[in-house]
Amino acid sequence: MPTPELMTAELKLTGRITTASNATFLGSIGDVAVVYKPIAGEAPLWDFPHGTLAHREMAAYMVSQAFGWDIVPQTWLRDGPMGEGMVQLWQEQDFGQNAVDLVATDHLPETGWKHVLEGKDETGRMVTLIHEDSPALRRMAVFDAVVNNADRKGDHILAMANGHRHGVDHGLTFHRDHKLRTVLWGWLGDPLSADERDGLDRVSEELHGGLGRGLAESLSGEEIDSLAARCARLRLAGRFPAPSGGMPAVPWPLF
Repeated sequence: MPTPELMTAELKLTGRITTASNATFLGSIGDVAVVYKPIAGEAPLWDFPHGTLAHREMAAYMVSQAFGWDIVPQTWLRDGPMGEGMVQLWQEQDFGQNAVDLVATDHLPETGWKHVLEGKDETGRMVTLIHEDSPALRRMAVFDAVVNNADRKGDHILAMANGHRHGVDHGLTFHRDHKLRTVLWGWLGDPLSADERDGLDRVSEELHGGLGRGLAESLSGEEIDSLAARCARLRLAGRFPAPSGGMPAVPWPLF
């Protein structure tokens, strides 16, 4: 839980992230830098109920906590200058690192990376989407499959200086229908590790306890049931999932 000050002290806006599709602001609460996404600034979507994205971001944080992997930065709901919204601790990423990259196909790194897809850039040159082959991103891929993340773009992965990777922007999650769109397809079909299976077990167990009760304040009962079913299916399969259904496998744009 955030401190009382983070819940009640004045939230001052210091800037706006203009590349976001919904109203997204930089702000501060005292000397703590935060991101603020007011519900009033959410653009209507055809496939997600209007006014629910902030609550889905909160639900993603709760599931991240249950996994125990610190994927989603601390997130909470509170009032702000434009009304109630999602507030999240700002993370200073290391721009010298790229967890996901688009590189010329004839200059692929030899080790440490997974290949996702190939295509042509605006000049007709062949390029390949790649991502790190790291435990941190494997965990994020498992998390995304569980929360049914429909928008895991490359820039939604924050590379921290200490090697940790945070995932942000989880408004398009927890749909009851399959919506998984991600740039993290590099382990398709690979067996889950013991650590990843244990994480799934923690989430499944917590859904019958505090996590389930907490999620009921942000998600519908049907969405929580779908979440539990995804956990169970992934645990039973024991492998990273493959794209399925009629949805595109990757978000657009990729970054």
